[in-house]
Amino acid sequence: MVMRRPRRRLHAALGGMLILFAGLVIASCGNGVTAEEAATETAAPAAAASIDYQCPPIKSQLYPPDNPWNTDISNYPVHPNSDNFIAAIGADKGLHEDFGPMWEGRPSGIPYCIVSGDAPKVSVTFEYADESDPGPYPIPENPPIEGGPDSDGDRHILMLDEGNGILYELWHAYLREDGWHAGSGAIFNLNSNDLRPLGWTSSDAAGLPVLPGLVRYDEVVEKGEINHAIRFTVTRTQRGYILPATHFASPSADPILMPMGLRLRLRADYDISNFPPDAQVILRAFKRYGIILADNGGDWFISGTPDPRWNQDTLSTIRRVTGGDFEVIVTGEIIH
Repeated sequence: MVMRRPRRRLHAALGGMLILFAGLVIASCGNGVTAEEAATETAAPAAAASIDYQCPPIKSQLYPPDNPWNTDISNYPVHPNSDNFIAAIGADKGLHEDFGPMWEGRPSGIPYCIVSGDAPKVSVTFEYADESDPGPYPIPENPPIEGGPDSDGDRHILMLDEGNGILYELWHAYLREDGWHAGSGAIFNLNSNDLRPLGWTSSDAAGLPVLPGLVRYDEVVEKGEINHAIRFTVTRTQRGYILPATHFASPSADPILMPMGLRLRLRADYDISNFPPDAQVILRAFKRYGIILADNGGDWFISGTPDPRWNQDTLSTIRRVTGGDFEVIVTGEIIH
């Protein structure tokens, strides 16, 4: 098993008004590298400050209705170690929305694009080739990249062939003179409930797909409903995972640390009536579908897509919710 080193940026809290740059280009979303590699990376087609990704609506539900991502867990039993798991991360720490409009001149969140079934595909060279799907991958000419084209962060590229139900995901992807390179990559058949091989990573540390767990603008604002679990991160995790996760990214055997794939739900008695309507959509999903630990990153960071139309004042209200307002539920045994 390759234990990918922990990663993801740690955002500072996003507060106050965000400055949208004049001449903003709305781009339709249709761990470190060596110095030598960095020198060969293709220059960005545009400055990150001029790009604010707006992802298209997804018309169909990702994965079958009985998939773990789409399962109603509102009546699942509470885990006997729930309080310890939450205390280890911080019961008094508030959630943080790791998505929204622009943040420090960069798209805030993980974008995706829709590709056709006959879209041209290209080969990709992987750092973790033994746990990556070889592809090829339908990478568009100017794909939406997490953090913008000149980002040095996780640089996810998510490509959805919605017509055929195939999801292509890359982590730490760069275009260099000799072609595309990535840390890891995974291809998911969204018509099936099949998992990655046990012990395999994906474009996420937990071996999970990223796109099915994102808070999307089309769900929250246009449909007014999220019907799936939501991806989140914490700083420290344990050396273990719970299905549907298939991979861990920690050397620690501390049993009070959360394993990858751990699922939590917002307590049923938590009053959401004083939150703005769009925030209530997200909080209702926390109660019905829960949140799934998918990566090492900021504590209680909730993942979503970037979009210039997000209302940052509305999104930031979820920071009033703390870790202690959740409870860990039982969905399976920890695999070490």
